[in-house]
Amino acid sequence: MNTLTTLPNIGKELERKLKSVGITSVDELKALGSERAFLKLKHQYSNVCLVHLYCLQGAIDSIAYDQLSADLKIQLKKFSDSLKTA
Repeated sequence: MNTLTTLPNIGKELERKLKSVGITSVDELKALGSERAFLKLKHQYSNVCLVHLYCLQGAIDSIAYDQLSADLKIQLKKFSDSLKTA
């Protein structure tokens, strides 16, 4: 079974949080996408931040979050910032 912790950037704590919001497998995370997964986490955990979003995207892309392209980081930051004003 592909556990979430087999992905880069997903440790035991983030895996626990993902499972608590109904994301229990690698396939579910990839199908949902980083932004929708982030929304689920943000709804339940107010302390979830932009780095979590980067980690989710990196996990989906199978790279370390600090290896995301600058353009993608900008796009994700805009998404995260839009949640603050909504």
